[in-house]
Amino acid sequence: MKNSLLIFGTKNLNDSLGEIKEYLNFTLLFYDKFLFSDISIPTTSAVLIDSEICNDPDVLNLIKKIKNKPFLLLKKYKMSNVPNLDYDDVIILPLSLVEISDKIKNLITSRTYNQNSSIQIKEYVLDKNERKLKRNSLFVTLTEREIQLIELLFNEKNPISKNIILKKIWKYAEDADTHTIETHIYRLRKKIFNKFKDEKFITNSKSGYSI
Repeated sequence: MKNSLLIFGTKNLNDSLGEIKEYLNFTLLFYDKFLFSDISIPTTSAVLIDSEICNDPDVLNLIKKIKNKPFLLLKKYKMSNVPNLDYDDVIILPLSLVEISDKIKNLITSRTYNQNSSIQIKEYVLDKNERKLKRNSLFVTLTEREIQLIELLFNEKNPISKNIILKKIWKYAEDADTHTIETHIYRLRKKIFNKFKDEKFITNSKSGYSI
């Protein structure tokens, strides 16, 4: 399945990309204020913005709605003015087709990796790559088992019983000793409280544990 590239560009840029699209190896989606709808945003892998169109208020309003997508800014000259936008990388023309394609693919790959390795949980970030739970400038280092436990509790909408946790993380039978869970959660709660003074990161009820 091809990655899709949402393009906010001038007519000249759109026409040029349309002529060479078979060489870019991307599905190209061109913004048109009369035809475009928000439904195309979730299917987009990355966004390319021509610096010459960034002053268009319709473009700016739509760009603000796009979340968690990598942004590429395209400029014709290195010293040309850059609009006041957040972007992840820049393409400065002239650039070869291979270089343009590689820049887009590398950006998508990097963003996908970062999204898979970091999870936003309340006001915290769980960084699986660094094995840390972070909040602002503070962090606590986690074990691999603690990361699995936090992920499981966060991904489940309802509280999870100790037996289910044992089965999913420790691969134990449902009738195994559940003191393992109690010990791990106690240590994890203590670690989080000592660093963040948060007693409610993991909660428990008669139905089980939850985040």
